[in-house]
Amino acid sequence: MAHILILEARFYRELSDALAAGAIAALTAAGATYDRLEVPGCFELPAALEMAATGTQTKPYDGYLALGVVIRGETTHYDYVCHVAAHGLNDVATRHELALGFGVLTCENGDQAWARADPARKNKGAEAANACLRMIDIKRQFGA
Repeated sequence: MAHILILEARFYRELSDALAAGAIAALTAAGATYDRLEVPGCFELPAALEMAATGTQTKPYDGYLALGVVIRGETTHYDYVCHVAAHGLNDVATRHELALGFGVLTCENGDQAWARADPARKNKGAEAANACLRMIDIKRQFGA
C-alpha cells in the first residue's frame, strides 16, 4: 500500500476540487492512503514539495502528487508560473528521487481547464495519481 501527499494549489478552488476528486478516487481504488496539503497557487508547489520531502516533522510518504491549474491571462505571468511549477517540481523530485505525479494543468482558458479537471471528462487528476503510483512502483523496483 502506498501513502501519498497531495499538494493542492488552491488559486482556482473549484477546478482544484475537481482535480482532487479524480485523484482521490484513483488513489482509493488502488488502495492507497493520502494526506492533503493546500498551497496558495502553482508557484508555491515546488517549495512545498521541498519542505515536505526534507522536513524532519513530516510523515514518510511513498509518493507525492502535485495538483493545480494555471490559466493564461493578459500578461506573461502565466509563462513564469508554468515554468516555475514544472521545472521546480521536476528539480525537487529528481534531486530527492521522489515518486511524483504531475497534475498541473496549463490551459489557455477556463473551458480547457474544466474539460481536463472534470472527473467525468478527461480526468487529469486521476491520470496524475496513476502516474504517481507507477513512479512508486518504479522506485521500489530499483530499491530507491
